[in-house]
Amino acid sequence: MRIGELADATGTTPRALRHYEQAGLIESTRAANGYREYDARVVARVRSIRDLLAVGLTLDDVRAFLPCLDAGVDVAARPPSDTALRIALDRLAVLDARIAAQTTARDNLAAALRRAGVERIRSA
Repeated sequence: MRIGELADATGTTPRALRHYEQAGLIESTRAANGYREYDARVVARVRSIRDLLAVGLTLDDVRAFLPCLDAGVDVAARPPSDTALRIALDRLAVLDARIAAQTTARDNLAAALRRAGVERIRSA
C-alpha cells in the first residue's frame, strides 16, 4: 500500500509515517516511480506505535517495544523486555510527577481565587 493509504488506514498523516520510518520504526520499499510502498502488516505496527505515543512514550522509547509490536495488533501479545518495562515505569513516574505538579498548581490557583472572593465561573 502507498503512504496515503497507510495514513488513512491508521488515522495518521504521511508526514508522521515518514517520521516513523526515519526513526527506524517502520520500513518501506520503493516502487519504480519512487513512491513508498508498505506491507499491509505495517498497519498493526503503526497503530501500536500511536497507542504507545498516546500513553506518553517517545519514539526512542517505542523502539524498545518493537518485538512486541510485531506480535500483532495487541501490544501485550508478546511480553516486553526488561528494558521496555523499565522505560514504561520511568515514563509513568514522569507522568505522575506532572500530574502532581498540575494538581498543586490548580489547587493554588483555586485557593487564590477563593481568597479574592471569585467564584468558579463555568463556560457555557
